[in-house]
Amino acid sequence: MASPTTAAPPTDLPDTFEFVDASGGIEEYTLTSNGLRVLVLEQAAAPVVAFMVTYHVGSRNEWTGLTGATHILEHLMFKGTERFHKKKGTSIFDMLQRVGARVNATTWFDRTNYYEMLPKEHLPLAIDIEADRMRGALLDAEDLESERTVILNEYDRGKNEALRNLYDAVWGAAFVAHPYHHPTIGWRSDIEHVTPEGLRHFYDTYYWPNNATVSIIGDLDRGEALSLVEEHFGALDASPEPIPEMHTREPEQKGERRVKVHQEGQLGAVMTSYKSPEGLSEDADALDILARVLASGKGSRLFKRLTDRGLTSDVFAMSSRLRDPGLFSLFAFLAPDATHEVVEEGMREAVEAVQQRGITDEELQRAQTQLKAKEAFGRDGPFAIAAQLNEAIAAGDWTLYTTYLDRIDRVTPDDVQRVAQTYLQPERATVGHYIPE
Repeated sequence: MASPTTAAPPTDLPDTFEFVDASGGIEEYTLTSNGLRVLVLEQAAAPVVAFMVTYHVGSRNEWTGLTGATHILEHLMFKGTERFHKKKGTSIFDMLQRVGARVNATTWFDRTNYYEMLPKEHLPLAIDIEADRMRGALLDAEDLESERTVILNEYDRGKNEALRNLYDAVWGAAFVAHPYHHPTIGWRSDIEHVTPEGLRHFYDTYYWPNNATVSIIGDLDRGEALSLVEEHFGALDASPEPIPEMHTREPEQKGERRVKVHQEGQLGAVMTSYKSPEGLSEDADALDILARVLASGKGSRLFKRLTDRGLTSDVFAMSSRLRDPGLFSLFAFLAPDATHEVVEEGMREAVEAVQQRGITDEELQRAQTQLKAKEAFGRDGPFAIAAQLNEAIAAGDWTLYTTYLDRIDRVTPDDVQRVAQTYLQPERATVGHYIPE
């Protein structure tokens, strides 16, 4: 989904960069020496800058025996390098928090990101640290053992959350071949047995400039920011081998699948998910609208059909926008006297009503307004913008972010009915019940 260039290439561009594209005020460049992609947005509302490195690697790129590798590396890359290390009094957290930075990282299916939000005068420090750990992470055996305990505790805490287990169970049943099958944190046995050598191999395969996108957003001078990127990242080589492609595609689902999660709790839940297209598909925009029509607010179909009738305490929907086809999911949290079967039937009837009779103009406009408000809130400040860009980058095209509102405005009632008919088919469904004990 390449966007048309909306601005001419700058005349003061350093000769080490190639201008690629511009959209929504954001400019894209490539560092020609190693293929690092750089996104820049000047926003001088406050004297702060968000700096984020998005690696194009996530649990989607892991294999059985090494699940959870990206998440484990997320932990280990904060343990330091030769230059930035706790033993030298220069740990990454200490160095950044000393200057008032907000710093963290997250891992998901298609990406891992590391970021800093800090006063603009300290941008050079953030760039220096991220460039240094891109290829200089120590990945010591001692650090792995200490973080292994932390991650296993995190894993066990997650297993105490019934709804998280329901989510993982549905995704695990929906995908039998594609790596979206396994949870981002990995399987417990893989976490327990992963070795420094295995992690080093994974790191040396994916963590290179030509497999990353840098986003710099805030009160900055574009030329100075690009010069800093070239100064610190320019010395890094591109990967010596091509970054491996993930070729596994999920076979067509030809029948409904069901899972049940029995766990201590008070109220049950139903999750109904349908195979949905990849995030770059135009149909994904109509599915975003459909999710709002079905389960967002008191005016939504499922709220009226289930919550207003005392069958559920809450309902919501989400449409994943991933690199590969994902899931469109409906969630319902049962009221005390409701049954899973009655609630599930109500969900199915609401879907069939859209498939057979479509949606109204009023429903479309309400959903568009909700999405616009959500986007406006999600674009409030440099870090919020960087976080949204991060997800668009992961899906395969950063301009998904800058063109989203215009695309949502173009969705019609016919589009919504068509995607409901196309994707929300019973044979493409995976239904999960959480049954409290």
